[in-house]
Amino acid sequence: MADLFDGLQIGSMKLKNRIAMGPMGTTGEADGAYTMDGIYYFEERARGGAGLIITGANVVSTKYEPRPCTELSNFRHVERLNMLIDRCHHYGAKVCVQLSPGLGRQQFTDPFTPPYSAGACTSFWFPKLICKPFAKEDIAYLVQRVGYSASLAVAVGADAVELHAYGGYLLDQFQSTMWNDRTDEYGGPLENRMHFTCECIAAIKANVPKGFPVLVKFTPYHGVEGGRTLDEGVEMAKILEGAGTDALHVDVGCYEAWYKAISTVYAPEGHQLPVVSAIKKVATVPVLGQGKLFDPAKAEEALQDGTLDEVVLAHQMLADPFWPKKVEAGHLDDIRPCIGCNECLLSGFSGKHYYCAVNPECYAERDYRLPAPTGEKRSVLVIGGGPGGMEAAIAAAERGYKVTLWEKSSRLGGNLWGAGGPSFKHDVLRLIDYMRTQVLKKGVEVVLCKDATADEIVAFGADKVILAAGAHSIVPAIEGVEGAELSDAILLGKAKAQGHVVVIGGGLVGCETACMAAETAQDVTIVEVLDEVLKTAGHCLNNDQALKAMMEERQVRTICSATVTKIEDGSLSYERDGKTETVPCDMAVLACGYRPNDGLASELEGRVKDLSVIGDAEAPRKILTAVHEGYHAIRVME
Repeated sequence: MADLFDGLQIGSMKLKNRIAMGPMGTTGEADGAYTMDGIYYFEERARGGAGLIITGANVVSTKYEPRPCTELSNFRHVERLNMLIDRCHHYGAKVCVQLSPGLGRQQFTDPFTPPYSAGACTSFWFPKLICKPFAKEDIAYLVQRVGYSASLAVAVGADAVELHAYGGYLLDQFQSTMWNDRTDEYGGPLENRMHFTCECIAAIKANVPKGFPVLVKFTPYHGVEGGRTLDEGVEMAKILEGAGTDALHVDVGCYEAWYKAISTVYAPEGHQLPVVSAIKKVATVPVLGQGKLFDPAKAEEALQDGTLDEVVLAHQMLADPFWPKKVEAGHLDDIRPCIGCNECLLSGFSGKHYYCAVNPECYAERDYRLPAPTGEKRSVLVIGGGPGGMEAAIAAAERGYKVTLWEKSSRLGGNLWGAGGPSFKHDVLRLIDYMRTQVLKKGVEVVLCKDATADEIVAFGADKVILAAGAHSIVPAIEGVEGAELSDAILLGKAKAQGHVVVIGGGLVGCETACMAAETAQDVTIVEVLDEVLKTAGHCLNNDQALKAMMEERQVRTICSATVTKIEDGSLSYERDGKTETVPCDMAVLACGYRPNDGLASELEGRVKDLSVIGDAEAPRKILTAVHEGYHAIRVME
């Protein structure tokens, strides 16, 4: 039986362990080359102990669509990619360069030009655009460019290449009848639909040395109506092996069910493993698999029971590049957990560089490193033990300062307890455990049940005061509102949802509260003033998809464009389109947003040496803003 730290042979490539960093998008220079920040980012994951690093997609041509990320189509791209690979090699990691002939209907940067695809399907991001089917000569051109890019991968010192053929991207569009309605040799039966992919494999093999590993990442199961069934996916695996693939990298889902492909906080651990297992049963080459395998015990189990041969971690490697080393050393409580928020994905698709909510150094490994302790005796007082306050305390302790944290409640965590309260969001509780552990390990003096006053803070005399007092729920002026519960009462398990439950507010908190309430209530209805729920959530699409799917599964009813006017015993009234209507209501729950606890800020202004107001105390926002503001407030201290 294999374990995480056994070696693995793929073609001519020998891996030191069975932990791979999965492919994720990477910001490129204007010409498509890797940025220096991107090189440092990959180097950090190699330093953290990954045995294999798979780059994000490198497009082989921009002839048919704008460049979405990095490119490997020209000799001028060689220098930076070679730097990346050399630096990873210094730490014993192998690098697999992922090659992509394109995104096709998933092209997301140009809302005006119809993208190319297998057939005349709709563009995913811009549904009013109808895709232009590739002509056969265009396909031949892309095949040739895939081969040339493979030769460049060899030139830069890559240890393997992976063909980007999954997730509803261009090659997968050819492989699926959802998007491929062609009648030529690239359409119809599965063998024809696989023709483009197999031609790309042949072009790669013709341009790399014998034995050089060629991996293919593919999607055996889409999980949407009209999408690929697993039976067809198993046949695809056989075709890919027959074409000479040295390893199969299994994916699940497509953009129509993006949350099945890229894990969210709502997904169960190991959610892709049943599909991975089905492919492993028919494969004779190594199989790589992923899907929230961040728990080392579960990752180990998947290896030992023969579900897969290589564990692939993606967003967890953003949150903590040193996951492999920490697991090997047994320092499991020091692993900074991914919480499935997908802020990384959202930032990339918004044109920004990649962020990680819980790791402020991600993609800024050189620029955002904390200054080393100088031995200078300085004191930091943190008010509030939520994510921002804890992050500030940890960072200050790492700089060698004397840190005291005052928290008004009886435990650290702040509003993270509500965020992690639902049974389907326990990933957030792992973040509380991690941060609380680090606060204590770093020697921070924690004073619980301490409701600080401005005079006490001033009298403390700290060199730096971090105000991270969080936010409190908004209670709207609705007749009968005094009989309603706050969403926190449901999320924290202080109140049990029963009978007919109406949640007032259809933002992120309201929708999650409704899903949790549905576990015990007779029925649940959301009343939202805007024209749709989750409109202001600021979530990545896959998280929204997952939450909406859960709402549908739990039969949560939504009433939008409606203003609640009255709550009374047994019913709730609202106005919509000039009419007053009522719904049965045994329990009304308020999820109407938050206001900052910023009262101390004005009282402290000019009375302390150095004050930073961070997180929800500045304005209610996200875990990302709280953690990053806490970290940077300490990082830039002079």
